[in-house]
Amino acid sequence: MGPDRGPFARRPPTAAGKRAAAAKRVLGAAGEDAVARWYEAAGYEIVDRNWRVRAGELDIVARRDRVLVFCEVKTRTSDAFGAPVEAITRVKRLRIRGLAAQWLEAHGGVNGSVRFDVASVMPDPHGGLAIDVLEAAF
Repeated sequence: MGPDRGPFARRPPTAAGKRAAAAKRVLGAAGEDAVARWYEAAGYEIVDRNWRVRAGELDIVARRDRVLVFCEVKTRTSDAFGAPVEAITRVKRLRIRGLAAQWLEAHGGVNGSVRFDVASVMPDPHGGLAIDVLEAAF
């Protein structure tokens, strides 16, 4: 090991690692698309998607009537390490709330109420995606 490479130094990604990361991005995007369609089918208007600032990203912002929804989408290939919704830790909830405040500031506030949802997405046995939206999750 050289002077600037300790035991925890980041190694360059392998070809297999790059393919796995690309597949993960594709699955995540498919999950977000499916959840956006779910909201639209439920009568919501998608106001914003993948809104990004230095502090992070909001997956979906949707509106129905006077309710503005900030939805965090978690897509997983299985529940081997727990349900996707379990990935929303206290720290993540606080970060999402902070991002929502920034979004509201950038978009002139809200005329109504705000809700935070979490959508869990996993492949179903028929080749599609199973969506479970937990409304008012936090």
